[in-house]
Amino acid sequence: MTENIGVLGKKTPQRTGVERVVNAPLPTVYGKFQAVGYLDHDRGDEQVALVHGDIGTERVLTRLHSECLTGDAFGSQHCECGDQLAAAMRAVAAEGAGVVVYLRGHEGRGIGLLAKLRAMALQAEGLDTVEANLALGLPVDARDYGVAAGMLRDLGVESVRLMSNNPRKRDALQRHGVQVTEQVPLLIPPCESNITYLRTKRERLDHNLPHLDAVAHWS
Repeated sequence: MTENIGVLGKKTPQRTGVERVVNAPLPTVYGKFQAVGYLDHDRGDEQVALVHGDIGTERVLTRLHSECLTGDAFGSQHCECGDQLAAAMRAVAAEGAGVVVYLRGHEGRGIGLLAKLRAMALQAEGLDTVEANLALGLPVDARDYGVAAGMLRDLGVESVRLMSNNPRKRDALQRHGVQVTEQVPLLIPPCESNITYLRTKRERLDHNLPHLDAVAHWS
């Protein structure tokens, strides 16, 4: 916790870390969830964990889902994000218990919505997703998973089965003190609109996407 100097010269505490603010029932097409709302005092972001069933503490089926307006809300086929979110919520409901942590501030792997759209425009001109970010002078991946780890700890989760194809996400979560006992693939059938993007994720960002070999005929 840090301190601010007030108007009368007195030191006043400033909150840091993640704080649980509200629990609310959230019935969805996938099942009944509890929406647990958090405030990230360090970044100012509002975050939410969708909790289904009695999750316990160990080997909790978990998805850390980075915010993607174009994929999650608009059904973009440029990426597979919207389908991954739906698949994760279905998997948690089928399991009977689990958590989907929806991470705001992660748009475009952390560069923000407008920058992501600029990068998408460059990709339409022939750059891949890594080249586009670098051409804009932006990091390839600026995401931080400390707030996700803090939310999981608040929920009592000590270890997870992580639904992700990204080993860097697994490693980051473990660095923040949450054990990953298993990495569960979350493979979405590709389409012609996202095959190049997905191949770049596999070849340049180390994502484990073996199912892309079945569509080698797409250029």
